[in-house]
Amino acid sequence: MIELDGIDRALVRALAEDATQSAGALGRRFGLSQPAAWRRIRKLEEAGVLRGRRLRLNAEKLGFGVTVFLGVKLATKGRVSLEDFERAVSAIPEVQQVEHVLGLYDYRLRVVARDLPDFERVLRRRIMTLPGAGEVEANVLLSEERRMGPIG
Repeated sequence: MIELDGIDRALVRALAEDATQSAGALGRRFGLSQPAAWRRIRKLEEAGVLRGRRLRLNAEKLGFGVTVFLGVKLATKGRVSLEDFERAVSAIPEVQQVEHVLGLYDYRLRVVARDLPDFERVLRRRIMTLPGAGEVEANVLLSEERRMGPIG
């Protein structure tokens, strides 16, 4: 674990809000020169604190008005490898996230669809036909708030 000072934490928070900010702009904001800000950002990347910069797409604006979280319990543990299931489910374009979890279900999936009938089609034709797919529980996303997390 890397020791973060107040400026490092401020840089992480600022980049979490908007990863497109330049080192120069961040430096001006936090009283650093552009090279000093760039060195700190680079140090955070090398330490693994910052793991890339992602573009967040607005699924609704792209025509995907429904987001569903699926809990999936594998029906045939041991007969189907986890890697086979993960590879197959990751190939479904509507599946945005695949998380192997501990608890009632083996996997948690984030699935987007145009509407509920489209989601039903994806569920029946793509997800339920996956190797080892068993019990499924669906939770439809009603609203979402972005939380920054424990950055201090």
